Amino acid sequence: MAKQKDIQHPEYQTAPMTRRRFVGRLLTAGGIGGAVTYLATAPEGWPLSMKDKSGLRSQPVLKPFTLQDYRVAKPSGAADIGIGRYGEPVEKLRRALDAIGGLTHYIQPGDIVLVKPNVAFDRAPNLGATSNPELVEELVRMLLVDCRAQEVRVADNPIESPADCFAKSRIREATEQAGGRVYLPDSNAFKMLHTPGADLIRNWWFFHRPFTNVDKVIGLAPVKDHNLCSASIGLKNWYGLLGGTRNQFHQDIHGIVSDLAIMIRPTLTILDGTRVLMKNGPTGGDPSNVKAGDAVLASLDPVGADAWAFEHLLERGRDYPEYLAKAEAKGAGKVDWSGRIKEITG
Repeated sequence: MAKQKDIQHPEYQTAPMTRRRFVGRLLTAGGIGGAVTYLATAPEGWPLSMKDKSGLRSQPVLKPFTLQDYRVAKPSGAADIGIGRYGEPVEKLRRALDAIGGLTHYIQPGDIVLVKPNVAFDRAPNLGATSNPELVEELVRMLLVDCRAQEVRVADNPIESPADCFAKSRIREATEQAGGRVYLPDSNAFKMLHTPGADLIRNWWFFHRPFTNVDKVIGLAPVKDHNLCSASIGLKNWYGLLGGTRNQFHQDIHGIVSDLAIMIRPTLTILDGTRVLMKNGPTGGDPSNVKAGDAVLASLDPVGADAWAFEHLLERGRDYPEYLAKAEAKGAGKVDWSGRIKEITG
């Protein structure tokens, strides 16, 4: 005879359902049904409503991040703006840095440093539209050798093909020759940045990946003409870190540049006045538009440095671009550079 299987839950058969238990189950079932009916039929604005006609409620909520302040106080007796003149470009760079206290004061052993050159266009270095690769190479080498930085990253989000721009400008070659690492943008390299006090980019897509765990930030920008805002110098250089549909900001070019001035609080700003694109900027394309420059600036005040370069390197006097006054009003620096400069010529 086959063995009979044990009953797993005999109480289901032996325990009769009481009236109280029966009523309790009805109430529970009714409550669940009512809740489901409410969730499905409640207006979209009501608590816990499942309605989402616009589709906006189902979109993920992005939590913007904020950038830290990368500035370092200058040593006693140092200038706000250092100018190096005469000799080779790398000699000018070292003199400019010495005038503000020396690079080793600002960069400590073990720091991860981001260098942001202007690599916006697919142009050769002699056209003045991009940063001088000699200065990029020397700066990266100084950071790694003199300052003993842990890592030096060089990054930009060019307007034209990033790979082509870094190759044609020779900035990839210069970076890697000195031991640095180039970061190119891709669709996953951007995050939403919150910039308090900004008008146009209070919350905007930002080239975040190269900034991960960064301790210090240095801008390295050429001095050049710009057809919309008169000059593209140190402040305008940070435009290359924006993502999204950033070309819309050309409609308020002075507003966006003044926002950039508070988006980044860099450790240093270096202005490359070795080749100055005097007209047809920012793209250039004709060597006859480029004038050989005789200065490199290193600055703790990017507003004042831009003003000096506009006046002396672009040779346009003190009818400064509107964005400089706007940047000063937002607390990014001071336009008046007088009394705050130290020049080293040899």
